[in-house]
Amino acid sequence: QAQLVESGGGLVQAGASLRLSCAASGRTFGSYNMGWFRQAPGKERECVAIIRWTGRTTWYADSVKGRFTISRDNAKNTVDLQMNSLKPEDTAVYYCAAGISFSSKYRDYNYWGQGTQVTVSS
Repeated sequence: QAQLVESGGGLVQAGASLRLSCAASGRTFGSYNMGWFRQAPGKERECVAIIRWTGRTTWYADSVKGRFTISRDNAKNTVDLQMNSLKPEDTAVYYCAAGISFSSKYRDYNYWGQGTQVTVSS
C-alpha cells in the first residue's frame, strides 16, 4: 500500500532552520508531482511548496518564498523541505502529498502523509 511518512519536525526558535523529509513507500512516486502543505489550528490547509515530477519546476507560496526550498530524489523516493529563517507564523502541522496535477489545491492530491508538527517560538 502506498504510504508517505514525514519526519524532521520539532520545536525551534524564530530564525532557526528545519529540514522536513518525506519518504514514500509501497509504490514509486517518481511520476507524481509532490507538494508540502501545512495547517495551523483553526486555519485551512495551505500549500507552501510544490515540485514537479521531473524536479525541474517548483512553486512556493509568497509567505515562504526565499526561505523554503523543496527538493526531491526520485531514486530514493524522497522529497525534502528545507525551511530557513523560521517565523512563529510558520507554526503548523506539515504534510507531504503526491498528485498528478501540478497544483496548489489540496483536493488535487491523491496521497497524503500523517503530518509532522513544526512549532516556532518567538
